Amino acid sequence: MEPRGYRMVVSTELNYVKACGIAERQLIEWIRGKGYDPSGVDGERTEIAPHATLTRDSESGRKGAYSRWRMRETPTKVSGTWQSTLIVRSGLEDDAGRAWVQLDIEHQPAGDDDLPKRANTPNIVRSLLDALEARDGLADVAAAPAFVEADDVDDVIEELCDSSRRMPVVIATVPYGKDADDWSRSVVEPLFRFLHGLAVLYVLTPEAQTKLNTELEYHPVFGGGVRTYLPGIDPAWKPDAQRHPVMARRTIEGDLRRAASILAALPQRLASRQPLPAALLGIPRQRTRPRTTDGTDLVQLRSDNAALIALLDEAEHAEAIRAKEIDDLYAELTKAEQGSDELRGENEEMYEKVQESRRLIRFLREQLQEADQFAVAHTPAAPPEISYPKTFSELLERMATLSAISFTGNRKTTRSLDSQSVDNWLYVAWDGLLALNDFARASGDGTASGDFRSWCKSDASSAVPFPAAKVAMRESDTVARSAKLRAERMLPVPKAAHPEGRVFMQAHLKIGGGNTIAPRLHFFDDCSRSGKVYIGYLGPHLQNTLT
Repeated sequence: MEPRGYRMVVSTELNYVKACGIAERQLIEWIRGKGYDPSGVDGERTEIAPHATLTRDSESGRKGAYSRWRMRETPTKVSGTWQSTLIVRSGLEDDAGRAWVQLDIEHQPAGDDDLPKRANTPNIVRSLLDALEARDGLADVAAAPAFVEADDVDDVIEELCDSSRRMPVVIATVPYGKDADDWSRSVVEPLFRFLHGLAVLYVLTPEAQTKLNTELEYHPVFGGGVRTYLPGIDPAWKPDAQRHPVMARRTIEGDLRRAASILAALPQRLASRQPLPAALLGIPRQRTRPRTTDGTDLVQLRSDNAALIALLDEAEHAEAIRAKEIDDLYAELTKAEQGSDELRGENEEMYEKVQESRRLIRFLREQLQEADQFAVAHTPAAPPEISYPKTFSELLERMATLSAISFTGNRKTTRSLDSQSVDNWLYVAWDGLLALNDFARASGDGTASGDFRSWCKSDASSAVPFPAAKVAMRESDTVARSAKLRAERMLPVPKAAHPEGRVFMQAHLKIGGGNTIAPRLHFFDDCSRSGKVYIGYLGPHLQNTLT
């Protein structure tokens, strides 16, 4: 479930009273900029336009204080309602005097069957960030990316490792030979335009880039590329690098607007899923009342009745949206649990393989020692040198060197992985292609029997090993029976392999997991006829019953 609303949660070292005053002034300016009349906003409910209302509620007591403004805009009966909520909340004792500011923008569709529209970053965000001197943990949350010099790198690393950090830190770099100011103005700022209030934004100077990459050995970011560092980074643990996606310079320059949308997707999702701070969780739900007007009792009752009916309709729409969100979250939970089970199975199978290899190594060493080959038995074996592709675009080019492999899929889909790829995906994909190529040649020679998964489990695959746990030779029965899901896996092959030019390509390699992309490589074994393996798809996980 991709988020459609916008949410910003920041803190400020200003006290609650000052933060409220600033927030209200910025809100009034924003309302005025929309062409509405902000006069009289001190009331509990104000009609700022024929189709827009502004409500305010506040409370103070032993548990702290809060002020909340909510604007609802319904331009037409069929357009749905845009709801913007701004909250300023005094911090708890643990917040060390900070105040919290939360801004939510969401769309409520007019019909139950309609989907909410995606909310873009509102103009008020930039003015709020500047005026409030907003922070996220140790970091400043600014309306424009800040340049990081070499002397600032230690502070940035401290911010990255800050356990109280809620937001991602997005760091852009400057290509070699480019002017930093020009690159930031023409590329980085448009690239970051959807990230204000969702992430801490930095641009590394070339000197700072060198120092940062030296300090973050496993989490580097290179010239012209951008990396998103999620909360909870572990700089000393290499596998952690997979959690922090990299966007290549080629992707950015290829389509800057599309790259900006891709870059914003992860921070938007994190903002919508991240639990709110304890202070904000304690705020009661807003209860909107109908606006009272002068008139006779009958007129007043009719007016109140119409307002209450409208509020009930709004509540029903809101309830339907929340129910859909809960259903989607349950689906994602089921998907995550299924992925966890798959990873557990892979780990168990790999553990057995490792233990088997260790027993074999021990046995062979004992045999060599008995043959008086002690030095040979204990000399470390040099691993074979494998030159891995740097990008999926390069992987496609190098696939042509594998004589028994033929790529029939959509190259554009495969290249799109470069925008959110991690090193491990390329390694697994290339290892899988090498193993498939070796399997196909052995099948052609008659030295291989069974399918590719059986080959991976056998000793024959030791020259080019690939984990059998990452190989699936068939899809689930649910996928196979679904016309829609099956059609997505009808992938192209030469007509010599199948008269229709397409086959149900259910055999696949699990290239990656742990996120919404989880790449897969689908293949068709035609070794018995042509001696080739056809790769019909290499890209993000195709749809299944959980996506």
